[in-house]
Amino acid sequence: MAAIEVRELRKAYGGRKVVDGVSFEVGEGEVFGILGPNGAGKTTTVECLEGLRTPDAGWVRVCGYDPATQRDEVTRVLGVQLQESELQAKLTVREALDLYASFHERPADREALAERLGLVPCLGTRFGKLSGGQKQRLSIALALIGDPRVVVLDELTTGLDPRARREVWALVESIRDAGVTVLLVTHFMEEAQRLCDRIAVIDGGRIVALDTPGGLVARSSAAKEISFAADTPLDPAALRALPGAVSVTTAEGRTAVGGTDATVAAFVALLAREGVTAAQLRVSDATLDDAFLDLTGTELR
Repeated sequence: MAAIEVRELRKAYGGRKVVDGVSFEVGEGEVFGILGPNGAGKTTTVECLEGLRTPDAGWVRVCGYDPATQRDEVTRVLGVQLQESELQAKLTVREALDLYASFHERPADREALAERLGLVPCLGTRFGKLSGGQKQRLSIALALIGDPRVVVLDELTTGLDPRARREVWALVESIRDAGVTVLLVTHFMEEAQRLCDRIAVIDGGRIVALDTPGGLVARSSAAKEISFAADTPLDPAALRALPGAVSVTTAEGRTAVGGTDATVAAFVALLAREGVTAAQLRVSDATLDDAFLDLTGTELR
């Protein structure tokens, strides 16, 4: 049984279709990412999973339960870290863990959870005094306090500095290693590429691509980029004629050619044939950013 099943999910507000026939499955123990520009339908899709919205059509199951009609059962198997959440400023970390644990019949071991998430040194610290990274750790701990089989993490590293972001990524990896299924909603391409087993790209209320990070990158029209500064200028027309070439741009004395592996091989042959030396030659793979731009026409930042 899949941990999450979504079939032909549809939701409209005021006659405007926000989610229009979204379908996907998430396997047990998988980290599944959802990417999309603002207004694409990501949040509404996730809120239907969480039982916060009722679909107009289609259906959703979390560990076999319907969030719309089996709320108690879903609450037992699903943990949620919201995009924005605040606690009372004077509540300590220990008090927050105790409070949320009281909501569940069989909560996780609070001390073990605090140890696992690096919260032991700040158990006596009030929420208002926590750093951004500590608040995110606590938010994840509260999502896990019910010992869920599935956890939704929504923009969990927004506003964190690079070091804190990588620490949280390591926590997500430890959650996955413990067998918990993770649904990750993110705007950070590096985050998605590092953590996700598969990614659904949502645009205009529909899934426009669903694949592994590597599979999505392979779909980019320019899977490779060649950049160089030549001692003798090369004819742009000759560069555009290279097999698989999709773009040629020049800026500040450097030329960039987007294409495929065949483009790289043909470019090397062109240099030899013309007797041209390419200084600072670099060949780089396309990124998830490139694939997202190709799929949606939008840069996700």
